[in-house]
Amino acid sequence: MDQLQTPLFDALEKFNKLTKVSYHVPGHKNGQVFLKRGSELYNSVLSVDATELTGLDDLHAPEGPIFEAEALLADLYHAKKSYFLVNGSTVGNLAMILATCTDGDTVIVQRNCHKSILHGLMLANVKPVFITPSYEEKWGIASGIDAKVVRDALTLYPETKAIILTYPNYYGFAGDLSEIVTLAHERDIPLLVDEAHGAHFILGDSFPNSALTFGADLVVQSAHKTLPAMTMGSYLHANSSLIDVQKVEFYLQMLQSSSPSYPIMGSLDLARAYLASYTKIDQQLLMKKIALFKESLATIQEIELLEPSAQFNADPLKVTIQSKRGISGFELQSFLEEKGIYTELADARNVLFVLPLLKKDADYPFRQTVHLIANAVKGQIGNHIDVINYKKSNEITALSISYAEMKQTITKQVPFHEAIGKISSEMVIPYPPGIPLIMAGELITEEKINSLMNLLALHCRFHGGTFIKEGKLIVYDKS
Repeated sequence: MDQLQTPLFDALEKFNKLTKVSYHVPGHKNGQVFLKRGSELYNSVLSVDATELTGLDDLHAPEGPIFEAEALLADLYHAKKSYFLVNGSTVGNLAMILATCTDGDTVIVQRNCHKSILHGLMLANVKPVFITPSYEEKWGIASGIDAKVVRDALTLYPETKAIILTYPNYYGFAGDLSEIVTLAHERDIPLLVDEAHGAHFILGDSFPNSALTFGADLVVQSAHKTLPAMTMGSYLHANSSLIDVQKVEFYLQMLQSSSPSYPIMGSLDLARAYLASYTKIDQQLLMKKIALFKESLATIQEIELLEPSAQFNADPLKVTIQSKRGISGFELQSFLEEKGIYTELADARNVLFVLPLLKKDADYPFRQTVHLIANAVKGQIGNHIDVINYKKSNEITALSISYAEMKQTITKQVPFHEAIGKISSEMVIPYPPGIPLIMAGELITEEKINSLMNLLALHCRFHGGTFIKEGKLIVYDKS
């Protein structure tokens, strides 16, 4: 297939050039009805913010340019079927779980998963078994899953119906999934992968392998994270006879908007073409720019660059730094923002940069960035607070109460110290990266309370944890 084609974008471009009068939704009427002070900023997008008109196809029953664009996507990624997502990787994660798991199924899940995976488990009403990833002690982050942990979990839970992994982790660590794929497929168990941060891995060479290359059955990717696509634009790939694509399509129709965004879908078409046109020379020159950027960062005495342990490959588009002067990641991020450098996330120790997938003729202000970082950290000294996160967790754990029981059990608020030993009825999620510190239905340990208090002291933002600023958690009252 000609990967330089952009059928959906072409259809939007043709639509934009028509002389037309709108008597259909959306209400801004191709940008003619809009608050004046917003028009200048929004008009170029509003002109292609269309609906399912003649020639523009229908995401939920594609026959024209959307069908052609998704076929090109599947061809590029060597998948049996690929889909555009307009509600982010979140909707892909929900759909792939609901399409493969039924009520009461046992499902093995990587613990450092995104909250959308947990929401999918709840909706499917399954019995999750959580497997703990490796832990990078110096950096205080969870990395990837060892195949031995998966094998042990399958031995303990031979009734497992699906395995769900996160690959790579938020910081770009990617391991070898081949043994895990073999373990799953020997038992006819589908492997579902949240590959939100790996849409560009299909390029290979300097990048880790995609989960699709290893043989994963369903893979979700946030195109907008590392490809030039609009926010919420994502892909879902089905790549196995173990997957019923009709179920996948049913849940995508159920969960996604019936009025999908054409600007987002058009950008997904363009992002695929951009990736397909990315050459070996593009990649080589980008790697040189990144290497020079990292070498320059390494000359700044106040910071250190993260390097993964030997069992993991690192995505070169992810660069993580840490202060050598006792400054928390949150403080370091704040100092950088004062200089106009906005990073992807901060945690208790680190700050993460997501670099652009530049082509050979493109430039980016890397040199200026290094200069601004050096000025931001010069003379800054702090008192770093250690945060216990994953390192003391058991390798294989299950919830203390089922999702069905959660709906029937009374809850109450208790102070942090009284929550130790009780079962949480809410998720407490440092955000970003959206990985739960405390899961609904699991036992609250002293280590988790210590981590929560330290994160609060560092002014971390949270999703969930309704009353944590008051020093309270909601727990199940089993009395």
